[in-house]
Amino acid sequence: MSGVELFLGGVAALAASWLVVKAKISAHRARTAAEIAQVGTSPVSLLGRVIVTALVIVGVQWFVITHPGNKTLLLVVLAFPALVTAFTLVKALTITQVRPSRSRGGRR
Repeated sequence: MSGVELFLGGVAALAASWLVVKAKISAHRARTAAEIAQVGTSPVSLLGRVIVTALVIVGVQWFVITHPGNKTLLLVVLAFPALVTAFTLVKALTITQVRPSRSRGGRR
């Protein structure tokens, strides 16, 4: 073997190892992005539930207020949204820790 062949072989081996490392990094980034995307859908879903719940509450309140007569029902209808709102806000504003899933063969 000549020196040029050895040099080209070394460059090819270096390029191949660089591609393997790049593929591992790319796969790790893709896995991390997928986990972030999965976690990121939760607030959107929560926002939808908050809006639907608010619409139901407003509808019930409107019905009870426009048809007066029972003071206890009026107080319940006005107090229940406060509890739902407090629960929803606490849940929406609570930060939870995201733990990446363990892949097979990884360290424990």
